Amino acid sequence: MAAPRFVDQLNVQVGNELSAHNQYLACAVYYDALTMPQMAAFFYAQALEERAHASMMIQYLLDTDNAVTIPAIEAPVNEFADVVAPVELALAQEKRVTDQINGLLRIAREEFDFASEQFMQWFIKEQVEEVATMSDLLAVVKRNLDDVEDIEEYVAREQGGEGTDPTAPRQAGA
Repeated sequence: MAAPRFVDQLNVQVGNELSAHNQYLACAVYYDALTMPQMAAFFYAQALEERAHASMMIQYLLDTDNAVTIPAIEAPVNEFADVVAPVELALAQEKRVTDQINGLLRIAREEFDFASEQFMQWFIKEQVEEVATMSDLLAVVKRNLDDVEDIEEYVAREQGGEGTDPTAPRQAGA
């Protein structure tokens, strides 16, 4: 059985992940409307990844016989000043999620909830990758602000093709 304090915060994190999903969806739509298909595809994929993270957390709660509470989430930012703004927002979001994930791990440790601590290890690794990816993308977008074709080429060349991670936790409904 997972520690009650961890369960409460993991339910909150499900909402955070779903909120990230919606924000990435809004970013994808923004780039789609600008006819930037590579950036749009990248953010559509990021949106699905965030939803998958929420589903992994839901499955963990179910597997540990805990109640799942899907919280309400705020509307995402839908309007952006330029092509840099969504990536800046995404990087800030990934840094915030990293803090949230670290907080969950901290709670699991404080509660001596070893199974939950082990569950969170995959998310720690994932956040290192997410922050690095968004940091690199932000550098490229800022450098090529006036040449969206270079941005598109970078995303086509550098992003995607990772496949599924066999060490990832199981998703609810999958």
